[in-house]
Amino acid sequence: MLVKICGIMSEEAALAAKRHGADMIGLVFAASRRQIDIHLAAAIARQVSDVCKVGVFVNQQLAEVREIVEYCRLDMVQLHGDETAQYCQAVGRPVIKAFRAGGGLMAAQMTDYPADWLLLDSYVPGQPGGTGQTFDWRQAQAVVARLKQPVLVAGGLTADNVSEAIRVLQPAGVDVSGGVETDGVKDEEKIRRFIGIAKNRGEVRC
Repeated sequence: MLVKICGIMSEEAALAAKRHGADMIGLVFAASRRQIDIHLAAAIARQVSDVCKVGVFVNQQLAEVREIVEYCRLDMVQLHGDETAQYCQAVGRPVIKAFRAGGGLMAAQMTDYPADWLLLDSYVPGQPGGTGQTFDWRQAQAVVARLKQPVLVAGGLTADNVSEAIRVLQPAGVDVSGGVETDGVKDEEKIRRFIGIAKNRGEVRC
């Protein structure tokens, strides 16, 4: 099971994620309380060269995204906004496209989007992601089963519920941010526990 620790804001958090077996770390460049300075992001990327580094963007100019990707040496780009298929194809890196459960989510709509990975997150009006809320996994089960691309599941995951999310949705990976924080800061013990529980359910090739 692939695990992504998102919202990394310090070298300590990135190294903790690496130490405990995270496959990906997410660096948020969109406006957010977890938004990271590009110079710090580049320094973090150098510290964890063997972990997949994902830049998270929301409706940002393509030129800006490309510039950040090159400067920080990112491996993948995660799009959380209303980016078009043409935008996705022009990014120049493998893309994770986020969709929000609810509001008539359709498998065909997701599969037709030219992303390498799909991310299913909770729907909260006015928020593109990072809500800390779960969605109805059973309701989404049929949609996920019909998707062609590998799927990451996000939204309110913690060490206490990640096993159930994996059991119900059978994703290729899980994505966590707030669920491994204490008072808004990444907590190494929570990272360790989350990754251990998620990966104990078996390996899925990335």
